[in-house]
Amino acid sequence: MDSPVHDMCNLFAQLGLPSDKGSVMEFIRLHQSLRKDVLLYEAPFWTKSQAEFLQEELLEDADWAKVIDELNVALHMEE
Repeated sequence: MDSPVHDMCNLFAQLGLPSDKGSVMEFIRLHQSLRKDVLLYEAPFWTKSQAEFLQEELLEDADWAKVIDELNVALHMEE
């Protein structure tokens, strides 16, 4: 049985955020200067439930972990 494959748009939908490609790209553009010492799920722009989801999925190395890692890299990029 194959593991589910999630993309960035699916992740944003799961987080209850606008999930079309343009909205995802705009979110990343607005928040991509996250300091290196701030863990993704500790970023101030998440709601409590969004932060908990991100943390749990990463800690459990769940199906969502790969795309969450991709978001983490995108948001920690320096301009």
